[in-house]
Amino acid sequence: MSRKLATIKKIEGIEEIPASDFLCSYVIGGWRVVDKIGKYVIGELVIMVEIDSWVPHALAPFLTEEGKEPKVYNNVPGQRLRTKKLRGVISQGLILDTSVLDHVESELMEGLDVSAPLGVQKWEPPAEFLAANAKGNFPAFIPKTDQERIQNIKRSFEDYQRNGNSFEVTEKLHGSSMTVYINEGQIGVCSRNLDLKEDEGNTFWGTAKSSGAIEALEKLSHLNLAFQGELCGPGINGNQYALSDFQFFIFDIFVISEQRYMLPQERIQTIRKINELYGLDLKHVPVLGYFQIDPTISMQDFLKQAEGKSAINGSNREGLVFKAETSDDSFKVISNSWLLKNE
Repeated sequence: MSRKLATIKKIEGIEEIPASDFLCSYVIGGWRVVDKIGKYVIGELVIMVEIDSWVPHALAPFLTEEGKEPKVYNNVPGQRLRTKKLRGVISQGLILDTSVLDHVESELMEGLDVSAPLGVQKWEPPAEFLAANAKGNFPAFIPKTDQERIQNIKRSFEDYQRNGNSFEVTEKLHGSSMTVYINEGQIGVCSRNLDLKEDEGNTFWGTAKSSGAIEALEKLSHLNLAFQGELCGPGINGNQYALSDFQFFIFDIFVISEQRYMLPQERIQTIRKINELYGLDLKHVPVLGYFQIDPTISMQDFLKQAEGKSAINGSNREGLVFKAETSDDSFKVISNSWLLKNE
């Protein structure tokens, strides 16, 4: 499922900003967006555009500073939405009036994805380190890696509070998504969106070999598995962890033949057994513990919990990922201070 970047949502609350007579914070799910006072009212349907969206200049020309030309991404002039702090308050996203959808015939119901008709794209950082040609699109038999942000799962979060669900907590690493798989005897290596050719000098293929991932999958070829994780190292998103070589940190194992993800304990035990049996050193993203959600814990508590230091090198961590111990439920919580500094 593709990520909803621009969605019809309802204004759920309005919060004052003491330091401003003209601005307020509009509450939509777990998001807060700073805009002019009186522009929207509680209960009104609006278009909520998430951070990391590429917004066309024709849709929101005011995002480009006066006197400057819009930037260009995928041949589309526009701007990327980032986390900002306005009058001391975090603002994440953009609210647009539904009137910009006058040309859309669909009924504007809450939850409707309007990314395509508005031309809103997912912004991806450039991958200068990638020296390869694509063999094809990302395999249809493996889900792409992308956790939903906690701000978008209000109803599910309320269910977790009521049910007392328990989650594995891992560090969210800042690198590039990578998948290594074997299916019916065929080995493949993928970036976030592409199945890659085995070209000489390709970072993804080289790391898949040096990390032991390909060797492990070949020894377990009868299982048809996909290792999914984060590729980190020199030249990748600033190399936050100051690594001298490329490393692959696994955060998921997908069983292709059964079309399911291994649950946390099964995944961890599988990696441990592979390393013990075959003398390998497959790396797992840092596991920080296990956490049971209850009604006393709010979304804002999770956002505070996301702040902290990386278990790899002590730098400010990007955030946390929560994966249910007994189901496929999962979500990510990104540190707002990390977003303000790095995004």
